[in-house]
Amino acid sequence: MKKTMTYQKELDFARRMAELAGGNAARIRAAGITAETKSDDSPVTVADRENERLIREAIEKQFPLDGLLGEEGSSKTGSSGRRWIIDPIDGTRDFVRGNRFWCVLIALEESGEPVAGVACFPMLDEMYWGVRGGGSYRNGERLHVSAVDSIDRSSFCPNGLHLAAARPYLDRVTALMQRSWSVRAYGGALDGCLVASGKAEIWFEPKVEVWDLAPLKVILEEAGGEFFAADGSRRIDRGTAIGCAPGVGAAVRAAFAIT
Repeated sequence: MKKTMTYQKELDFARRMAELAGGNAARIRAAGITAETKSDDSPVTVADRENERLIREAIEKQFPLDGLLGEEGSSKTGSSGRRWIIDPIDGTRDFVRGNRFWCVLIALEESGEPVAGVACFPMLDEMYWGVRGGGSYRNGERLHVSAVDSIDRSSFCPNGLHLAAARPYLDRVTALMQRSWSVRAYGGALDGCLVASGKAEIWFEPKVEVWDLAPLKVILEEAGGEFFAADGSRRIDRGTAIGCAPGVGAAVRAAFAIT
């Protein structure tokens, strides 16, 4: 529990800010929104920008020596060796369409490794968090990955299969889907959290950024799960992500030809 105490202040801050930002986004959406298209063809709304500003200003006030990186352009090097990583609304397409699976993601990285992370789903009334060495939780309940140890009893959550970046993986993903007990996809962050909570066993992303992954990596690993990129590394900056229960880890690596 030493690490939990080490990062308790930061974890409490991240949970509080994720909850505030979630409520802020919900209020903005209720008043009516329109989406713009960014250069990478992803949507952005005033709620994304307002949430990032809200979180960024709070970080600069509470942790002025820390760096930060946000999806909507926030960037600061800092001098502490730590960096906050922000996705002010993960799942903006869901947010725009009124689906309930969008969330606010906030993580603290130290020496290049996520050490605390929060994923707040305001429309589901669920908050997931994890801290390095201290476990993962959903609304205060300790999380544990599934004990399933075979693909044919696994629930597989593949995302982004419509993207050009998915093309090199489509044959392998399709084969894995056909071997799986069920296939579900809820939009990325929720899928990763479902693996952490033992409700699914495999999660795949063919195109992701560090702000999509930083909180989910620590949440998943602290629940006993495995996290790796398609190149086999455990890094969050490789553009791909795979999360799974340990019982199917070897089979998943084999399915993706990861040696």
